[in-house]
Amino acid sequence: MKIIISTLFAVLLISGAAIAQHTNIGIKGGVNAYTLKSDNNNGFDTKVSFHLGLIGHIHISDQFALQPELVYSVQGAQSTIAGQEVKLNLNYINVPLLFQYMFDNGFRLQAGPQLGFLASAKSEVNDDDTDVKDDFEGVDLGLGLGVSYINPVSDFGVDVRYNLGLSNVNKNGTTDYFNRGVQVGVFYLFNHN
Repeated sequence: MKIIISTLFAVLLISGAAIAQHTNIGIKGGVNAYTLKSDNNNGFDTKVSFHLGLIGHIHISDQFALQPELVYSVQGAQSTIAGQEVKLNLNYINVPLLFQYMFDNGFRLQAGPQLGFLASAKSEVNDDDTDVKDDFEGVDLGLGLGVSYINPVSDFGVDVRYNLGLSNVNKNGTTDYFNRGVQVGVFYLFNHN
């Protein structure tokens, strides 16, 4: 399954680049607000953190574009159990591929799949870290939905996105857990036109 998804992603990138009018690269960063939700709607409190990465912007036509990204994202959740604050720090390398509709005024609607590769997972209780990476799946499949705006004069933009985890990230136990998060960030596209 992982090989099929990776192959499909590579084919989409290559075909998008082949038909592109022009391509830009850029950088992005911002704030995350993530949690884990279970299949029975129970979850944890939201954990605020950050994301930082690279973006590509591939114009297919005047109105449509593909935006592949490579983003380091600090995710997870937190909760208070028996009076102790427990933090779950899940660090991912996320690879979204967003399909964008671009309005003439700089606004964009975007949606697309995202693959997340778990880089590390630690549980923190009273400043004591425990490695829990073996308790979580190594790959997370999700869907990103959002809007962005780029200032055509400065090439800076803002991005707001909701990431909906579609795959269970819990490797142990009978409860399924899914990543859920909001990202708010800024980006800069080099030589945007």
